[in-house]
Amino acid sequence: MWSTFFVTDEEGRTVGPAAPGTVVAPGGAPQAAGGLAGLMTGRSTFGGNKRRRTTSTGHTMSEAQEGKIKLAFFVAIVGVVLTVLGVGTEFWVELAAPKSFYNNQTCLAAHYGLWKGCTKTLWVADIDPERESCGPAELPGESNCTYFKFFTTGENAVLFQKTTQKNLNIAAAMLALFSLFLMVMGAICITMSLSKEILFFLKPASICFILSGFLVLLSLLVFHQSVLAFLASDHTVPLHHELSWSVSCIGCAGAVLIVGGILFLLLALPYSPWQRCLPQKDSSS
Repeated sequence: MWSTFFVTDEEGRTVGPAAPGTVVAPGGAPQAAGGLAGLMTGRSTFGGNKRRRTTSTGHTMSEAQEGKIKLAFFVAIVGVVLTVLGVGTEFWVELAAPKSFYNNQTCLAAHYGLWKGCTKTLWVADIDPERESCGPAELPGESNCTYFKFFTTGENAVLFQKTTQKNLNIAAAMLALFSLFLMVMGAICITMSLSKEILFFLKPASICFILSGFLVLLSLLVFHQSVLAFLASDHTVPLHHELSWSVSCIGCAGAVLIVGGILFLLLALPYSPWQRCLPQKDSSS
């Protein structure tokens, strides 16, 4: 036995029988059954439009691209950690007077970085007999560390009757701080790129990391010039100087940051540079 349904308009007048597969909403216009089925299965147009919007504004990354970005981000993070380790420590340069300059029992050594300097009294008996100068600074002894007053009162520091050049020291410190700021901005761009799955943020991130690497190396060069100016300020006490392990961290950090920025720049390209430079040969040929 078949049942016939009639369709009524908004005023209650009968228009005609409903077509097969048509669902009449209470008090409303007829709706197709396919639309209701689409809503029941969850295939609405809202989710699809959102995904297409992401694709139109920036290329959506695949799982392989996401893995490459995370690997390049790890390289950049290594550079950031090395920069923080170098900037936060005071073993940029070590200064040492001759072992027998003061007396035959103790000698004086010093080391400083961007923010503070330390003088250390060492026992001559603990020093290698073949070494002519006092040191190294890692030997046990009485240490006295003070922060530089470049950024507070503007006073120069005096070590071994030699005077530091505050302008060069301040410039080196400011370059290092600005490089850290660029690293933070680059990390934010990479985080947004991974969370939003948009490759567009890789380009500003690559610029931030490359510039931060060059600024770190420039800070190292400026600091080295400040050391040379410090040594030339007075020649009363002969000093032996050598760059220490903090400078090694800064140099490696600058190189790693530049490499990380270049990797992000290559990942941001719409094509693979390896496939463009080395095209694969056709299997038929």
